[in-house]
Amino acid sequence: MKILKYLFLLALLSLVALTVFVATQKGIFSVERSKVINSPKATVYNYVNDFRNYEDFESWALEDQSIKMTFPNKTSGNGASFYWIGDNGTGNAITLKTKDGESIVQKMKYDGTEADVAWTFKDTLAGKTKVTWKAKGTMSFLFKIYTALNGGSDKVIGTIYEKSLANIDKNLDYETKTYAIKVNGIAKKTETAYIKQTFTSEIQKISKNARIVIPKLIHFSETNGLAITGKPFIIYHTYDTTKGLAKISICLPINKEISTSSGSDILAGKLNGFDAVKTTLNGDYSHTNEAITKTKAYINNEKIVPDLSWSHLEVLELSKLDVKGSSKLVTDIYLPIIPKIVPQTASTPSYETGMGTGTATGTDTETTSEPKPAVSKPVTPKPATPKPAAPKTTTPTTTTPEEESEF
Repeated sequence: MKILKYLFLLALLSLVALTVFVATQKGIFSVERSKVINSPKATVYNYVNDFRNYEDFESWALEDQSIKMTFPNKTSGNGASFYWIGDNGTGNAITLKTKDGESIVQKMKYDGTEADVAWTFKDTLAGKTKVTWKAKGTMSFLFKIYTALNGGSDKVIGTIYEKSLANIDKNLDYETKTYAIKVNGIAKKTETAYIKQTFTSEIQKISKNARIVIPKLIHFSETNGLAITGKPFIIYHTYDTTKGLAKISICLPINKEISTSSGSDILAGKLNGFDAVKTTLNGDYSHTNEAITKTKAYINNEKIVPDLSWSHLEVLELSKLDVKGSSKLVTDIYLPIIPKIVPQTASTPSYETGMGTGTATGTDTETTSEPKPAVSKPVTPKPATPKPAAPKTTTPTTTTPEEESEF
């Protein structure tokens, strides 16, 4: 019995000593880990910038099945947040500041432990990205005990960061490289009324801009009693891959034509029906240029006459607002063509081999007429009675999506 008492007293003294030791520590920690991710910087930044992806790469959440994450409407960019609860406690994180494609600053709280979190993203060779993840803060009393018993804060938090960075690399490698492109052939796009916002954007930021604008268009339609009649789409008035810029209208189809009040940043329009070659891209938007290149090759091989007065249209069948994983995105791409009514006697336009500048000029009016090919008609002299001239053959005009103004 005496031995048991001694052991109990020894354990008690050890616990008291540990408690005193932990209580006297400042509890300040600073942890930093880096990893080269096998994906482009914009892709990595966009992935980390969306809290919805954290349940797929945060190692502590993957290993603790009791953790349940809750996401509000805003999960990316400044002011984004999420919350979690589990058997071991509750926590939340909020994004305080972002520098597009470069850095993210966040604040994290977990049962009394608070941390200032910073992410930085830098290009490396071969299109890869060096990601640095830092955290600096103060630990709660219980977390100080936990880290003291498990090798210190740098080891505990650092191991979580190392595993999580590896998960980011693995997830993005799969999501980015899993894609399929199918050229479906000639299709007709029917006319539809829509509301829109029009502006010039960097091509690599169009997906991000769509995620900002589309909810605004949905809110506008709901507020004004408009029925949404299909998936959001983007009209590309111009598409310049050399400069990396495109003039676009992000649109939401509605059930009727309307007029918007003067000064509104949301405008109304009507998409006139047109013929096109349709291609479906299943996968990440980074493969859009490849999809367009294959569509142009199909147009040239089939000797179809492209409509070069504007660039193309994309219908977001499944967008980032619908699914998390890039491999699950579905985009229908329509490159406009001139309907083949009569044989072309003059040389017809075609796309240059490769993407080139990828520029096509859009239109600022509701409809435009296509140039008519010259048609030579033989003249048969009739010395006797004059004969009325035969009517000239004309090519029906086609129309392009209109653009009213920019915001």
